Amino acid sequence: MTIPRIPRIGLIGLGVISRFYLAALEREACARLVAVCDPDENRLATAPAQVARYRDHRELLRAADLDAVVVNVPNDLHYPVCRDALAAGRAVCVEKPLATKAYDGHHLVRLSRQSGAVLFTSFHRRYNSEVNALRERIASGPPIASLTVRYEETIEEHAGQDRWYLDPERCGGGCVADNGPNAFDLVRLFLGDVRVTEATVHRDAQGVDRQAQVLLYAPSGAAARVALDWSCPGERKTVEVRLADGTMDRADMLAGHPEFKGSLRHEYVGVLRDFTDVLSGRRRNDPDGLAALELVAATYAYERIGRSRPRQEVPHP
Repeated sequence: MTIPRIPRIGLIGLGVISRFYLAALEREACARLVAVCDPDENRLATAPAQVARYRDHRELLRAADLDAVVVNVPNDLHYPVCRDALAAGRAVCVEKPLATKAYDGHHLVRLSRQSGAVLFTSFHRRYNSEVNALRERIASGPPIASLTVRYEETIEEHAGQDRWYLDPERCGGGCVADNGPNAFDLVRLFLGDVRVTEATVHRDAQGVDRQAQVLLYAPSGAAARVALDWSCPGERKTVEVRLADGTMDRADMLAGHPEFKGSLRHEYVGVLRDFTDVLSGRRRNDPDGLAALELVAATYAYERIGRSRPRQEVPHP
């Protein structure tokens, strides 16, 4: 499909994360916002004055003159909205997770290939300045022996008015389904393909998984641990590495950003730039969203069947 030099973007969903997309679209000249969509009239009223407004994504896809959409709806709607957008020949940037079920993710990847429309998952943490500084520091050194990603917060504070986060059916689960993809993507950013070797998941009385510890293993021999927590006072988002020579280093994703969710401002600029680079052909697009989704599914599978393979010890950096 042919995309103009400055693609016309429609934003579907005006929830708590939408303000970071809107800020990036206002700041960057690499794309132009032409339409927004949300079923809530009050949210639509807050959209930029010059853009078209729609209450149904199917109406937007039919009527709006656009090249691509950003899908920022609750997790359970990712699949149907992305499916409809790809079927309409529109490129898609979707918030993680790609879908709530792995087979739906596979279907979206097939639709993308069949239609020739880009399917891009927004993993904003891969654009974090501290994460990328860590990658640069260790790039020329010994290989990574072990890695720990911590993703800990109080979910009620981060959800704001988007209470669907606490509904397992809408969210696709809890901390594993929603924060897991970002954490797993960071593991893959440092180690490449990995597989889950053990997982422990703790749920609250409503069935929401609030904490999880996940061990992963890379073909290089490196081991990784992902620590997820939705009940942690305050917030901690870090990547910690131990290199083969014993050197330890870390990235604090929140460093230098004292404002609540402040780091997301520069991260979503990175998302927008990368997406438009894919649309222009300057960057190859890979189905990374599917890889992270399959790691989520593997984590829940270990929980369901109550078994684990031989434990891979992950030293704490």
